[in-house]
Amino acid sequence: MPDIRTRQVNKGTIKSLDKVATSADRMRATYTKTKERTESMRESDDNSPASYATERISNAMDTGSRESISVSEKATRVLVSNAKVKIKERRISNGYSATAEASVKTAEETATIKTRGFANKRQMTRRISNAKATNATRQYANDMLVLTAEERMRKAAKEVAKETKNAVRVSAKAIKVAIASTESLVKAITAGGWITIIAIVVCCLFGAAFYMFGDESSGNYTPVSAQVEAYSAVIGEYADKYGIGEYAELIKAVMMQESGGKGKDPMQASESGYNKKYPRKPGSIRDPEYSISCGVQKVVASLKASKCKSPLDMSRIRLALQGYNFGNDYISWAIKRDGGYTVENALIFSDQQAKKHGWTFYGDKQYPAHVLRYYPYGSYNYGVGNGVITKVATQQLGNKGGHKFWSWYGFNGRVEWCACFVSWCANQCGYIKSGTITKFAAVQSGISWFKSKGQWQRPGYRPKSGDIIFFDWDGDNNADHVGIVKSCNGRTITTIEGNSGDICRRRTYTVGGAVIYGYGVPKY
Repeated sequence: MPDIRTRQVNKGTIKSLDKVATSADRMRATYTKTKERTESMRESDDNSPASYATERISNAMDTGSRESISVSEKATRVLVSNAKVKIKERRISNGYSATAEASVKTAEETATIKTRGFANKRQMTRRISNAKATNATRQYANDMLVLTAEERMRKAAKEVAKETKNAVRVSAKAIKVAIASTESLVKAITAGGWITIIAIVVCCLFGAAFYMFGDESSGNYTPVSAQVEAYSAVIGEYADKYGIGEYAELIKAVMMQESGGKGKDPMQASESGYNKKYPRKPGSIRDPEYSISCGVQKVVASLKASKCKSPLDMSRIRLALQGYNFGNDYISWAIKRDGGYTVENALIFSDQQAKKHGWTFYGDKQYPAHVLRYYPYGSYNYGVGNGVITKVATQQLGNKGGHKFWSWYGFNGRVEWCACFVSWCANQCGYIKSGTITKFAAVQSGISWFKSKGQWQRPGYRPKSGDIIFFDWDGDNNADHVGIVKSCNGRTITTIEGNSGDICRRRTYTVGGAVIYGYGVPKY
């Protein structure tokens, strides 16, 4: 395409066009640098499993980056072409009618570019139908008519630049995550063999597609903080030293849960038996590297006690993680009792130890879930489930008077304790600490919290186990009772409620029944 002369056009327009014209070049440069970094991480043996997996990941990034660059280049070429036509028309015509006619055409083409060029297929499918796209195009044209020619061009150029910049940001972020994980993946593949290769490649391809095209709100994985990432080299060094180099990402997830990478003892290893340098009391370690050394040794011991086979052996990783938090006595106890980790046996062990030592609580009952949300290979498979809270609630059936619940909440005398009961059960599961469910004693406070989180459903909703059900007995549009959904078969809802006639008991209701006010739907 020949150069477009823009000397007679306003300087602001020139800058906009220049910015658009260079967007694709920036994307290409980003892609090239990323590819070079990935290439440099490959091992010399091209036939090794590690090299094979790295090649697959690199090829996937190549394809995605080229497609992103192609979209940007196409959009840029069309916009600049339209701008050239517009400039020419302004030079040969002083009549507003000609300018307006060209403006409509330019606006329609620009809007078409926006709907067809910038959104990927899945985004377009979710956001708009073909009919809505047509209406959007017409509306865009109408809006553009009221602007001057110079303003139209500047607005279109800025919109293309903005969309291109967003595309670059998303692509670069996804590629950066892939690069950061490559080294750990290579180690995991080497340790696990061809079965691990297949599993990891499938996980990576699925995860990449979900990250690029999925709904962020439905994802469970949360990247570790910048403070934790800053320790990557040290973590890798000690993981290699103690023979678990392939578990570096898991160690990062543990650090993220323990401290977020902050403080002098980021692995919270001061009370560990591997701490031989400082007093074994909370926060005594004053050297982050020493903390990592102690913490990694503790992870090693837990993985070995759990007989963990690979970074994808999620059932044994859960067992090891709960052992890291409770101590390895839990691991042998859980294996003997249930063959391994379960949410229920973690609750039982915690309660037993708290009673034995005379403490109010013992450890983190949901530690595996809390750690695995930061673990990229297990974030879609940590199996906490929404039935945990119902197990806790079931154990309280028959409790009369609710003293256990309202006194725990902090009341000195009896209150209407249905909400205290729900909060107590949530706390026993670790859901209040994790922010899954709020602590509330007033029914309306619970409703307001769920609504503020976008986790509210109307009375006609078909609930799931673990949902929080709210009732309006008087039909005055004011909720006055709350319970926990145990199950729903499509027609009948079974609940467990505290303060149902001053007793904790089971109740049943019809889906969509008149007394149901609505549901809080926690993201377990």
